[in-house]
Amino acid sequence: MHAETNDTIAAISTAPGIAGIAVVRISGTKSIDIADEIFAHPSKKPSALPQNSFIYGHVIDKTGKKLDEVILLVFRKGHSYTCEDVVEIQCHGGRASAVRVLARVLEAGARLAEPGEFTKRAFLNGRLDLIQAEAVIDLIRAQTDLSASAAMEQLDGNLSC
Repeated sequence: MHAETNDTIAAISTAPGIAGIAVVRISGTKSIDIADEIFAHPSKKPSALPQNSFIYGHVIDKTGKKLDEVILLVFRKGHSYTCEDVVEIQCHGGRASAVRVLARVLEAGARLAEPGEFTKRAFLNGRLDLIQAEAVIDLIRAQTDLSASAAMEQLDGNLSC
């Protein structure tokens, strides 16, 4: 079962607040094209990177102005959390940098993901079964070591049929 989605989604994937790093995730058919448009490196484009690669550079606006210094990761279709082309941008933490990077991604053609939509796509594309998808929620909400361990067992498929 594979989701037929033609749109590309994006969201800040880290919790809000002051931190060293924030992650902006992009998933869908245009994710790597969007990365090519918004990312600057002296000699490489994200589309030229091999599977499961990362590169250091800058997110830039339409005029070429640097918005943030980032590390960009590329995961090709079939080898990512959603089973779609995925780009993850590790930018400076805190609200301003992450929001600026996300706004640039949306300006380049992605739409804002709904809560849980990355996991929904992983489920619809066969990456996770329903029990594992529920385990993702449990792991995110875990408050104790025991509950996190139980969620990991569930996510690893130890409770799936």
